[in-house]
Amino acid sequence: IAAAGGVEVLVALARDGTEGQKEEAVGALWNLAVNDDSQAGIVAAGGIDVLVSLARDGTERQQGNAAGALRNLAYNDDRSVAIAAAGGIEVLVSLARDGNEAQKER
Repeated sequence: IAAAGGVEVLVALARDGTEGQKEEAVGALWNLAVNDDSQAGIVAAGGIDVLVSLARDGTERQQGNAAGALRNLAYNDDRSVAIAAAGGIEVLVSLARDGNEAQKER
């Protein structure tokens, strides 16, 4: 998917799509974020800012999926720094404190 340019398409849908498209795109990004090549593609496409934004302001499902994707990205030190720089720590702490059960698990 990453080699075919799919990550960029998914990040664009997560940013600019309908609510349903955002939900599905973020779910796909969460799944892809377990792979190093896909992680690099997500970062290069501006995905961290999109994921932080959806974790903060999205629907409940968008928030949970974005939190899961950010968790997978955060296993890498450089990406953790980028998540922090995008304001992701505050957003994830807020979800852990105030989110629903599914959001807290992610």
